[in-house]
Amino acid sequence: MIITITPNPALDATVTLDRVHPGDTHRVAPAAERAGGKGINVARVLTDQGEDAVAIAPVSAAERSFSDDLGGVPHSLVGTFERLRRSTAFVETETGVTTIFNESGTPQPDTVWTELHDVVSSRLPRATCLVVSGSCPPEAPDDLTARFVSLALNAGVPAIADATGEQLLGAARAGATLLKPNRDELQATTGESDPLAGARALQALGAGTIVVSLGEDGMLGILADQDAPVLRAHLGRVLSGNPTGAGDAAVASLAAALSRNPRPDLADLLRRAVAWSAAAVLMPQAGSIHPDHASFLTEVSVTPLEQS
Repeated sequence: MIITITPNPALDATVTLDRVHPGDTHRVAPAAERAGGKGINVARVLTDQGEDAVAIAPVSAAERSFSDDLGGVPHSLVGTFERLRRSTAFVETETGVTTIFNESGTPQPDTVWTELHDVVSSRLPRATCLVVSGSCPPEAPDDLTARFVSLALNAGVPAIADATGEQLLGAARAGATLLKPNRDELQATTGESDPLAGARALQALGAGTIVVSLGEDGMLGILADQDAPVLRAHLGRVLSGNPTGAGDAAVASLAAALSRNPRPDLADLLRRAVAWSAAAVLMPQAGSIHPDHASFLTEVSVTPLEQS
């Protein structure tokens, strides 16, 4: 069973229109709404692909549509009195551009984090991988992600973190099995403009494998062993669609691989992560991948990174 933790879940709304004209009034079709947050999206992709996964997140009982929308995705929602944040994506069909407005969320009382810890602990004996994914709400402990990473590792369960800032640094110090920042998150966290240098900085703190999302340029895979080759994987063509769930699909792929083998082949790991990420771009909402994702595997090129 793969556990996904979403510290800052959201109600995702996707508005599709021809084009956004700043300052104008737009008449659009009703937004497509979905229970979201990065860890929720990861669990949804995993479940759709036949993996055993459970989504854990703090959500108010008043947000009944959130639980209802999860449908067949196994989940355990920790109660809170705080309002669920909203995330709205505006997808332009003419340009292929997606603009996203993410609310920051509201602070949670410490009791919520304690209960979340207890729920995760109760699931760990059956877990094969743990994923902590996405932002944390304001005033959350700086080491919140690190706490869950340590909890998993102490139970002998591989841990993945998709985070930024202090949460990413804390996960590295806790010895996360795999970290998956994107290029911008990595630079903002480490101050390094070179993704490889940023990854090495996280590994110097104690992190294991680093997979860096480079957007249309694919992904980098960096093992903790500095003698091992650094690999770059990319699809070789640019897909038009909604990229908001691409990173979450990649994390789902990585979690599925680690749940079967804590030391998977790096090239295979990257190839499938890029394929799932690309397949997510073709879907209108985050949390799904296109049924033909397997066909992308043959298109993904994996090569050693040329280093100066």
